[in-house]
Amino acid sequence: MEIIDSGHFRPAPDGSPHYAEHLSVPALSFGTYSLPAGSTDDQSPHLQDEVYVVTRGRARFTSGARTVDVAPGTSLFVPAREPHRFHDITEDLVALVLFAPAYSGVPGPADPDPADGLD
Repeated sequence: MEIIDSGHFRPAPDGSPHYAEHLSVPALSFGTYSLPAGSTDDQSPHLQDEVYVVTRGRARFTSGARTVDVAPGTSLFVPAREPHRFHDITEDLVALVLFAPAYSGVPGPADPDPADGLD
């Protein structure tokens, strides 16, 4: 077992959003995403499925064609490669983030899309 110190609001030194990874094993990775009120979430789609669990703050979240309000207790699943972002962040936001498999970056031009049936 490992006890993980997570879930604290810790934006980047310049006040911008910040992702801090706390654990990475081949099957998954886990971290905390801190987004200050009024900030811009400029993340790109990832190669992995992702789960967000909002523990603090209020905002809106768009994934694909759907937009929802988020607040503490909101849990969101985002499939790999789907464009998504937090926006209209009205209170400092903290989200616990799980990637499966472990986070390895954003798709590049040479990465096949599994939806195309390519391996």
